[in-house]
Amino acid sequence: MNKVAIIGVGHTKFGRLEGKGLLDILCEASLEAIEDSNTSDKDFDSVYVGAMSPEAYNHLSGVASALVDRISLLPAAADHIKNGPASGGSAVKNGFQAIASGMSDLVLVVGGEKMTHITKPGYITSNVATLTHHQAERPHGVSLPSFAGLLTRIYLKKYNAKLDWLSDIAIKNHRNGALNPKAHFQKTIEDFMKSAIQKGKGNWDNIYDFLNDNTTNPIIADPLRLYHICPISDGAAALVLCNADSAKEYCDTPILISGIGQATDTHIIFEREDITTLRALRICSEQAYKMAKKNPEDMDVAELHDAFEILEAVQSEDIGFFKKGEGAKAAHGGLTEIGGKIPINPSGGLKARGHPLGATGVAQVVELIWQLRGEAGKRQVSGAETGITCNFGGFGNNIISILVERI
Repeated sequence: MNKVAIIGVGHTKFGRLEGKGLLDILCEASLEAIEDSNTSDKDFDSVYVGAMSPEAYNHLSGVASALVDRISLLPAAADHIKNGPASGGSAVKNGFQAIASGMSDLVLVVGGEKMTHITKPGYITSNVATLTHHQAERPHGVSLPSFAGLLTRIYLKKYNAKLDWLSDIAIKNHRNGALNPKAHFQKTIEDFMKSAIQKGKGNWDNIYDFLNDNTTNPIIADPLRLYHICPISDGAAALVLCNADSAKEYCDTPILISGIGQATDTHIIFEREDITTLRALRICSEQAYKMAKKNPEDMDVAELHDAFEILEAVQSEDIGFFKKGEGAKAAHGGLTEIGGKIPINPSGGLKARGHPLGATGVAQVVELIWQLRGEAGKRQVSGAETGITCNFGGFGNNIISILVERI
C-alpha cells in the first residue's frame, strides 16, 4: 500500500457567505489548495467532493462533474461523496484509498455546503433529520438536536457531571474561534455577554449566569441551550493528496495520513447498549491508531465533531483521551485548552468555526495540517507533530477518524 501525503490545503471563510453559491465556494477552496500544493500545472487523476445535500439546499446534482469542469481539471475522474455530516471525512477516505491503491497519483478532495440562504423555518433541521431511522424514529418527530438533548441528560445523570462543564467547552471553542480568521464566529462568549449588557439586556455577575439566562441563551433541546449547539454555516475546505514518495517534489512540509478508520453502529439509537458510548468511534479510532502504529497518548492535537458540546466530551473519551465519564470534567479542568494536556478544537470546532455539513470533515484535517506545519498563528499548539479527527455521521452511526503526522 502506498503512503499518502497531503501537500496542499484550502479553506474559505465559514459563515454567511452572501453572493456566493455552492460551486463558487468549492472552487475557491479547491484553487487555494491547488496553489498551495504547487500543482496548478499538473494533471489530477481523481476529484472527490463531499457534500450532504446540494440537491435539497442548492437544486444542484452532478456537483463533482460541475466542479471539475469549472476549475479545468478535465478529464479527471469525479465523484460526489455523501455520508451526512461525515461526507467530508468520507471524501478524504476515498482520496486516501485512491492514492494508497496506486489507482491515482494526484487527487483533489473538497467538501462544502451552502446553507444560510435557506429561510424556511426548520427546513435544514428537518432535512438533517432524514438521517434518523425512517420507521422507528422519524415518525415521532425526532431530530439530531433532540438526540443530543437526550444524550446530555443521560450523561449528566450517569456520570454526575454538570451542564456548566459543557458550557466550558463552548467558552473554550469560542475563545479559539476568535483566533481563527476563517471561523464563523470570531467573538468570545465573554464578548457576547458584554454586548448584551451594553444593549441593556441584563447584567450578569459571571459567564455561567449569562449562559443560563433564558433570554440570551434559550433552550433548544433541553437541557442544551443555543450556545451549546453549532450554527448553520456556509463554507468549503480542500486538500491535495499524492503518493508520499513524491510529496517533497511539491512542498517542503508534506503531512502524512498515517492512519484512517471508519465504523458504524446501530441506526436506531435505542438499540445501543449504552447511548453515552460511541462504539463506532472506539472502533474507527482504534483502526486509525493501529494503522499509524500510534496510541492516544501520542496525539498532540485533535479536531472533534462538536455539533453539540456534549459530543466533544463523549468523543474525547471514546477516542481514548480520557476515561469514560471524565471528558466534560477534563474540559472544565482546562485539559483540552490549547496549552492543555490534549488541545481539542483549536480551530474553534463546529461551535465557533462553523459547520457547513460537507465541509467539516475536510476542514478538521486542514486545521491539523496548519497545526503540524506551524502555521496556525495565535492558536498554534506548540510542537504539534501528530493529530487525529472525529467526523461524526448520523448520530454516531457512521464515524470516520483520520490521523496525520509530520513526515
